[in-house]
Amino acid sequence: MDLTIGVDVGGTKIAAGVVDEEGRVVDRRRVATPVATSDALDEGIVALLASLRAVHQVSGVGIAAAGFVDERRATVRFAANLPWRDHPLRDILAKHVDVPVIVENDANAAAWAEYRFGAGRGVADVVLIALGTGLGAGIVIDGRLVRGAWGIAAEPGHMRLVPDGRPCGCGLRGCWEQYASGSALLRQARLMIEEEPHATAALLRSAGGDPAALTGQMISAAAHAGDPAAQELLAETGRRLGEGIATVAAMLDPAVVVIGGGVSEAGEVLLAPARQTYLALLSGAAFRPQLEIRAAQLGNDAGIVGAADLARQP
Repeated sequence: MDLTIGVDVGGTKIAAGVVDEEGRVVDRRRVATPVATSDALDEGIVALLASLRAVHQVSGVGIAAAGFVDERRATVRFAANLPWRDHPLRDILAKHVDVPVIVENDANAAAWAEYRFGAGRGVADVVLIALGTGLGAGIVIDGRLVRGAWGIAAEPGHMRLVPDGRPCGCGLRGCWEQYASGSALLRQARLMIEEEPHATAALLRSAGGDPAALTGQMISAAAHAGDPAAQELLAETGRRLGEGIATVAAMLDPAVVVIGGGVSEAGEVLLAPARQTYLALLSGAAFRPQLEIRAAQLGNDAGIVGAADLARQP
């Protein structure tokens, strides 16, 4: 059995797992992310690798990093929530392990996992849209992960959806992730609570009377319980999601778009409006096949599984 290790490095946690050829996680570890310094973060990853390699013989290591990764899969150019800037992570880790190491963007790794083992399995052209705090993505075309000239492809969260719209952390305005993401959902929910207190009374109660304590999970739970305000909030996020997917379809023509990330746990309350809006805005819709919009299957394991599987690819 060929085993590899995948490590998913995020702003709050590092999750690592030993993964077999079928995408099954056979052992795992998880620690809080030490973000004080880049050295501390590197040491945390090394410790996790040592813990797993003490138990399992592995042929490679894949790191899924929440940031820009260079075209050589070696250096983290920039990570907004991690202390890495032009950080030669692959070479640093290679000093501590005697197997090949690759570094990949976390959304790219998740897209590869869904293509290989999840909602995109058996489909050659797949796009993953990950709705978390922001909007990440990964693209597989003709069975190959699209990385671009410098490794920074698949950032449609910063396509301009609304001219002169909401300011984005990237420095632009009107980016897609400002309208379709966990942060966008919560922003709109808190505004709705302020403007329509009677309609949103149930949502406010679920947050203990504090709008700042509201979470995406609370909104999803309220929507599934039949709360009209929560349903409308998720439907609006879904419509914005569908707008962007229509543009993605025009550019890439994938057969399947997989929706992952925490917001996707809302299910059809989110996905049904996304499908409707996508079809309404798809260019030449009457004369072309329509893609499928599917929910992701691998959940929080996608980064681990994708990074581990990429480590065994030629």
